[in-house]
Amino acid sequence: MGEPDKRAHRAGRSEMTMLKPEEQQERKESVPPFQIHILSYRLDKTYYCTVDNVDPGAVIARAEGATREEAEAKAVAKAKERIRQTRILSGENH
Repeated sequence: MGEPDKRAHRAGRSEMTMLKPEEQQERKESVPPFQIHILSYRLDKTYYCTVDNVDPGAVIARAEGATREEAEAKAVAKAKERIRQTRILSGENH
């Protein structure tokens, strides 16, 4: 008595749709001096891509697009630009 009806509360709220990644693909490429890992997938109608350096696995770039090719091209271009700007220290400087 006095407690709200839990069913009424649930019935009034909209259900959230959980999207699952589809069409997932991954590959590795060489962008000297690094090896990169490219992961792309689709959620609903949008493709997403992340690029990380294989070791230590830090994300370098992310992008999205209407097609896989567009998302990957944007992410890889960003990653290449960021890698180009990376300074490599020799072992003597550590």
